[in-house]
Amino acid sequence: MYQNYIKRFFDVAICIIALPFFFCFYIVLGFLIKLEDKGPIFYKASRIGKNKKIFEMYKFRSMKVNAPKLLNEDGSTYNSTDDPRVTKIGKFMRESSLDEIPQILNVFKGEMSIIGPRASMSGALNNFKEDEIDKMKVRPGITGYTQAYYRNGLTNREKRLKDAWYANNISFFLDVKILLKTVLTVLKKDGLYTNK
Repeated sequence: MYQNYIKRFFDVAICIIALPFFFCFYIVLGFLIKLEDKGPIFYKASRIGKNKKIFEMYKFRSMKVNAPKLLNEDGSTYNSTDDPRVTKIGKFMRESSLDEIPQILNVFKGEMSIIGPRASMSGALNNFKEDEIDKMKVRPGITGYTQAYYRNGLTNREKRLKDAWYANNISFFLDVKILLKTVLTVLKKDGLYTNK
């Protein structure tokens, strides 16, 4: 009941409440992004959604235009405190997680949830192992179990396994715990960078 109906109701209700704040951030952060390097405000990336459906995920752009794509050996995204690809406003947005705000548009469209597994890159679709696939039974989230409790402190394999566990154990109380933990993690900036 919760997973199929109530969770989606909460997603839509939170989006409606959050939309005015999104537009405020869009005006302020959009101006600063444009001011720094005149590039697009949004970054769109192909991600794997529920039931392996590919969708375009929105973020405020935090990297310089045409920045090269760098990945770690396990396929996770490279990020470090002194990454030269990241703009000044981009670094601030990443450290405060403000770059994730446009994903409420994905939630409103039904492609994502407020809370769910981290959305994997579309190119990784054929690399999932059997015990990781359950991750894709549910909508990916703006935040989730791995983001809240581990952020970037796990390997791709570990993240997928924990996301699969979440997908099989969704509950209202688990989502509340994840939401509260997310606030603490963002405020404390825990596990922000994969690469030192």
